[in-house]
Amino acid sequence: MQTYTESQQAVIDLFEKHVKAELAGDLETTMATMTETPHLHNVPSHVGGYGADGVLAFYTNHLVGKFFPPDVQMTRISLTVGEHQLVEEHVIRFTHTAVIDWMLPGVAPTGKFVEVGFVVIVGVKNGKVSHEHIYWDQACVLVQLGLLEREGLPVCGAESAQRLLDPTRPTRVMA
Repeated sequence: MQTYTESQQAVIDLFEKHVKAELAGDLETTMATMTETPHLHNVPSHVGGYGADGVLAFYTNHLVGKFFPPDVQMTRISLTVGEHQLVEEHVIRFTHTAVIDWMLPGVAPTGKFVEVGFVVIVGVKNGKVSHEHIYWDQACVLVQLGLLEREGLPVCGAESAQRLLDPTRPTRVMA
């Protein structure tokens, strides 16, 4: 089991409090975990916010309490913690039964099941979240939703996330 310094554990505790509040729809606690000028950037969808007002507007209208459909499952793959930054790699699984503006802006629910790897980079300043940069393979998601054909493209579907969970699974066969 990984052991952390007191300051690293404080970063983990802050991150977990922040995420728990997001998932619970607790906007006040979510914002209380953040600095006065935070920023949030969902890299593949290019949505988020800057500054307390921008992040608050994004959270209010598109994220907090609207994070994922009810069957969402998150499985941590790895957690790397420094004094001022945390990086979490995880797999998220869900059935696309609700609008997910922050991930799929403008895409109506398809009812299809998705498995995708995520990387979340969280900056911390003075005991508060200063930023979140969130990465995932949008092509992988679009393939699983039937919105992108993989034929002729170097993209994949759920097998990418499945291999993160089980590295013994085969990779793409290269010619």
